[in-house]
Amino acid sequence: MPVYTPRRSPILSLGAALAMALASPAFASLPPAVNGEPLPSLAPMLAKVTPAVVNISTKTRVRARDPYFDDPLFRQLFGNQGVPRERVEQSLGSGVVIDAAKGYVLTNNHVVGGADDITVTLQDGRDFKGKLIGSDPDTDVALLQITADKLQALPIADSSQLRVGDFVVAVGDPFGLGQTATSGMVSALGRSGLGKGFQNFIQTDASINPGNSGGALVNLRGELVGINSMIFTPSGGNVGIGFAIPTDLATGVMKQLLAYGKVRRGNLGVEVQDLTPRIAAALGVKDTTGAVVTQVNAGSPADGAGLQSGDVLTAINGKPVRSSQDVRNAEGLLPLGAKVTLSVKREGASRDIEATITAPRLTTLDGGKVDRRLSGVTLSDLTAEQKAGGLFGVALTGVKPGSAADRAGLKDGDIVVGIGQRKIVSVKGLPVGVPIPGQLMLTLVRDNAIYYAVL
Repeated sequence: MPVYTPRRSPILSLGAALAMALASPAFASLPPAVNGEPLPSLAPMLAKVTPAVVNISTKTRVRARDPYFDDPLFRQLFGNQGVPRERVEQSLGSGVVIDAAKGYVLTNNHVVGGADDITVTLQDGRDFKGKLIGSDPDTDVALLQITADKLQALPIADSSQLRVGDFVVAVGDPFGLGQTATSGMVSALGRSGLGKGFQNFIQTDASINPGNSGGALVNLRGELVGINSMIFTPSGGNVGIGFAIPTDLATGVMKQLLAYGKVRRGNLGVEVQDLTPRIAAALGVKDTTGAVVTQVNAGSPADGAGLQSGDVLTAINGKPVRSSQDVRNAEGLLPLGAKVTLSVKREGASRDIEATITAPRLTTLDGGKVDRRLSGVTLSDLTAEQKAGGLFGVALTGVKPGSAADRAGLKDGDIVVGIGQRKIVSVKGLPVGVPIPGQLMLTLVRDNAIYYAVL
């Protein structure tokens, strides 16, 4: 694509152009060239990029919360009296056409997640109903499909080749005003620890304003390198710290959404913690960068590969491990069946260990073994995705219709975080064989809200 590469500093050329233009009494615009050299412009590249960037508007019908109606005990005593009111929430965001023939559009999960109606508007003003192929909250990636002709898609670049200092442009639809392009550079790579989920963000100082979420981050060749996702701001305004999901990650998620409708994640089967100077000294490790293995689950990929407690993970597939969060990110971003090389330090020596990512084996327990009032319910450990979201406890599945749990309002997917005054973090922590006198009170998490249920 036509991108101007200056033979001399573009800052000097622009300064000279401004001086010449301002000295002219008939100043109206910058001259097209200075000393025979054209001024640098992103316009030719953006002319090819912007038709592939779309506006996304959504409508979500939300049931109004009623603290009494939502209480399982209240419903048990008074029945389902009345119908809760609904309100419609609307939001605006952006998306990127990445396959013109099939109408695939990449965007953010937080733009379309939970939406009842999705409308995709092209640059030429045409509107289409968007079909949600799948979304992944843990990486904030979603894939839509529209049925439309004359679409234009963006070519996808290898985001692993990005360097700090590379120039990039963010294109989106902030505030619903229409398409906007903002330029900047790559400020950092591999950013994580910015909240929940699995993260490997590109940081940029190109402005990513509200409504730009899901839009395109492109290089100067007009190739997609990232999907704009979020900003860091202490004030609510842009301060030059924006984050985009690299295309390597976004397209990997997209392939799984196309194949399975969701992302299937496995795990290594290890527990890790940050390597502190004191722990490093105790293990005889000089470098304090890495994550120390505290537990290897029996029968897990890590166990089969020979990983041991006390090993220090220093790299995964060649990418340095700086903390335990890096291990969890890498683990959550690897698809099932992926081969992974673990670089470890053990007793002062470095070695590489090969492992294969497999599906985790979740421990389950019949609820009747905890208390007869939980008969007809299965309790299981949380998935890696749920744990990555900061949850703890055990999940309820297979709630039998007509059981005491069902009559108390328990549902599949509820997460039990407490029984009585006891905190529950896993199936192993359940009070099996310990009689629970009186009423059985459960503390539940459902839809990011906390409830109590009494059986």
